[in-house]
Amino acid sequence: MEMAAAPHVKKRRTSLPKRPHPPAPAAVVESHCRKVPPGAAGREGDGVDRISGLPDAVLGEIVSLLPTKDGIRTQALASRWRHLWLSAPLNIDRSSLPVNANAQLLIISRILAAHPGPARRLSVSLYFLFYRHETFEKWFGSAALNNLQELELGHGEVWYFENPVVSLPPSAFRFSATLRVATITKCVLDAMVETVQFPQLRQLELVDVKISGDSLHKMIAGCPVLESLQLKKIYGFSTIRISSHSLICFSFHISGYENDSKKLIVEDAPLLERLLQLETCRFLHVSIISAPKLETLGCLTDRDLNSELVLGTTVIQKLCAVSFMTGICCVKVLAVNVNSPKSMDALLDLMRCFPCLEKLYIQMSSVFGGKYVWRCNQPNQVKCLDSSLTTVVFKDYRGLKPHVKFATFFILNAKRLEVMRFEARGLKFYNNKKFIAEQRKLHQLFEKRASRAGQFYFTGSRCERDLPHIKHVNDLSKTNPFECTCLAWLS
Repeated sequence: MEMAAAPHVKKRRTSLPKRPHPPAPAAVVESHCRKVPPGAAGREGDGVDRISGLPDAVLGEIVSLLPTKDGIRTQALASRWRHLWLSAPLNIDRSSLPVNANAQLLIISRILAAHPGPARRLSVSLYFLFYRHETFEKWFGSAALNNLQELELGHGEVWYFENPVVSLPPSAFRFSATLRVATITKCVLDAMVETVQFPQLRQLELVDVKISGDSLHKMIAGCPVLESLQLKKIYGFSTIRISSHSLICFSFHISGYENDSKKLIVEDAPLLERLLQLETCRFLHVSIISAPKLETLGCLTDRDLNSELVLGTTVIQKLCAVSFMTGICCVKVLAVNVNSPKSMDALLDLMRCFPCLEKLYIQMSSVFGGKYVWRCNQPNQVKCLDSSLTTVVFKDYRGLKPHVKFATFFILNAKRLEVMRFEARGLKFYNNKKFIAEQRKLHQLFEKRASRAGQFYFTGSRCERDLPHIKHVNDLSKTNPFECTCLAWLS
């Protein structure tokens, strides 16, 4: 039976009101505090100031989460709010203050003089420790900073030195018993940190810091509940040993010179789930002795002929595994930086170590020299190709012959493949329909794929950051740090 067509009805166009821009945080609080005339907003327009009816403890938490200047401004909203800033946990963040050093000094001094404490967050520049030492010591001795939970000491916008030139005074550690988050930048940490205990510290980030291996090892030992650790461009050591029964996420970038060989040893980390190398370290030797819950690993590289990765009793040299590894077989997400066609053989050897691998991210290099011809090296021995590998992502894909060869291998052999994504980067490839059409012709084997459910996508990205996408220690909580959030889907 055929259904009769519905009569054509000319719809009347109605213009929708433009959506206003979201107000600033202080304006949001102020708008909720104003009384609304009855009937002005339907059911909610009963003239009742509901947000001001919340308990002081709840309103205080809201105020403490606002930027510094907005938190102070809440005193002017209504008489109900005048005492809240003084009773709320103090939040001093240099990012919301003027860039000028003198202005920052004046504002911070006035805040500490007016607020009775306690404090939630303090973010200040080490400029004041170097040039205004007495003021810095006075700040840190203020009762307003009692029970401080978050501390950030950095170079800021008003001060910058190429290398650390200042040591932290003992007053900087007087909050060690209450700190939960700490970021320390551009300074020297000496043996004093070996005796300090951080019983509540859960996130620690050291950036451009000079510290000895023994001092760092003992500092970590003094953090019994530490969950996230980021060591970015640190130096002053030859060997770092990581041993923590609470550590879940660990990222690192070790600074040094090629003739200055260094070692990073993960001795005992029973809860470690994510191990991330932020940038290529040509001179670094990495050993993972015990990390039974490790699920995310990368970004590994074969650029340095002297580098090696040790997994338990197995040595992977130049990304070439010499035997099958069972001690760390639970890795599900792996990222690798390949720089030559020879890397494919090494990558297959590495994949044999991880039979449960689900997602593989390959950072491609735009420079592939030599006349090396890659031939498949026994793919049937790579267990994850048959049982678990569902996602393969080619980062910085440019359609070079080795790139196409790598992609073809996974198309023909990954039997559980669900998604293969080609991420192009740069103006030459970003949103280039001609480039996409050429690549689809090259990948005619899409029809001969091992997985009939596999889907193939070409995406463009203007993101200039390589793997992984980690900027601050807070980013370590990302489930998958190798996924880029600024992709433009092209096909």
